[in-house]
Amino acid sequence: MARADINRSGEMEVFVQVVERGGFSAAARQLRMTPSAISKLVARLEGRLGTRLVNRTTRKLLLTPEGQTFYEHSVRILADMDEAERRASSHDDPRGVIRINTSAAYGTHVLARILGRFLETYPGISVEVIQTDLVVDLLAEKADIAVRAGAMPSSSLRARKLGETPLVIVASPTYLEKHGVPKTAADLEQHCRLGFGYVRAVREWPVAEGDVIVEVPVAGRLSASDGEALRHFAIGGVGLAQLAHFTVAEDLKAGRLVTVLDSALTRRKEPFHAVYVGQGGHLPARIRTMLDYLAEHGRVF
Repeated sequence: MARADINRSGEMEVFVQVVERGGFSAAARQLRMTPSAISKLVARLEGRLGTRLVNRTTRKLLLTPEGQTFYEHSVRILADMDEAERRASSHDDPRGVIRINTSAAYGTHVLARILGRFLETYPGISVEVIQTDLVVDLLAEKADIAVRAGAMPSSSLRARKLGETPLVIVASPTYLEKHGVPKTAADLEQHCRLGFGYVRAVREWPVAEGDVIVEVPVAGRLSASDGEALRHFAIGGVGLAQLAHFTVAEDLKAGRLVTVLDSALTRRKEPFHAVYVGQGGHLPARIRTMLDYLAEHGRVF
């Protein structure tokens, strides 16, 4: 039975801040405490629990498996407490900051279109968007939600599917006038194939030749860190790019880009997910609200 003089929710709040701020000093600034007081509180918590929660190094703080479990449960419990207080005081509007990590393409072509209405609908919520095509660790990056393309690997993370989009190979009309229109997979060898500057799960372009699927490697002389950059390079006539259809739909309508090898593409579709930590029933209202909004308004096709 817990001692009456132990403020367990206070301990949880301090520990969560230590994890999310990345150390004792940053947590101390946030909570207006001294680093030594934070350190003593965490040490006292570890002593009461009888296990080490964090491993301290000169440069960073690392969670032990027990610390990770305690952190995740603390986040859920504190969120439930906040929810209970809001409901009891009749202030049920979701509030707080939501940190979204997403690809440049999804941020540019989806979030930019829908977040204005979200902010109008939920005035108590602020949103911070971080764009990168690299897969990130949600806890390490302090992200509430990550929107990612590709199949979901098995993990402790939860996900809401936001649809699937076809992949198309595109180029500018000026590039095709100068270099010709590829008709087969073999023709692609003569073209500049724009690729990503990091390792991706899918590294080739699948092209059908009869009953055979030819995986054409991306071996151009130019690569970029995100799909939106590749889109601009393709529009600029640098080469061919394989991109999600929803990111180039307006360019195709306007004639800035055209598709090639339509009949030979395998129609492979790329799924998109909103990934988050924790069980849906234990999420803060602000995160549940955003997930529901993305599922309704942020779908890709």
